[in-house]
Amino acid sequence: MMDSSKPAIPIDPGISIGHVHLKVADLERALDFYRGVLGFELTQRFGSQAAFVSAGGYHHHIGLNTWESGGGSPPPQGATGLYHLAILYPTREALANALRRVLDAGISLDGASDHGVSEAIYLRDPDGNGVELYWDRPPEQWPRDANGGLAMFTRPLDLEGLLSQ
Repeated sequence: MMDSSKPAIPIDPGISIGHVHLKVADLERALDFYRGVLGFELTQRFGSQAAFVSAGGYHHHIGLNTWESGGGSPPPQGATGLYHLAILYPTREALANALRRVLDAGISLDGASDHGVSEAIYLRDPDGNGVELYWDRPPEQWPRDANGGLAMFTRPLDLEGLLSQ
């Protein structure tokens, strides 16, 4: 077992998280949300068992499958698993557009926060998976403490202000 009291060798700063695969109960219902509401494009489909969606022609950002979960129910409260997947929008305007799409689809928000470094909207997909839609402020606008360290916070997000974009 690794000793967490010892400093770890840092990961390469050039990495990025590539994609996520979600177990879903109903592939069509999941596609209605990820394609119909959020606007991802279908890149490949394997019958009624799996589909892959992306933005901008990438092979896939999100995989949806029913291999182990067809007809299943969301995990119960108190269980381990995915807290949420986060979808990074390139601009505040793009996030505002995503919020409009979500509200127009009648989807309830779990929350909306200003974290200083980012603005985020939280909701659930049809399978109960947490979804965060967010944009990052430019690093030079991130809040800092007196020593120059990051000073993130959580404050309510002004949704009307965001929608005015």
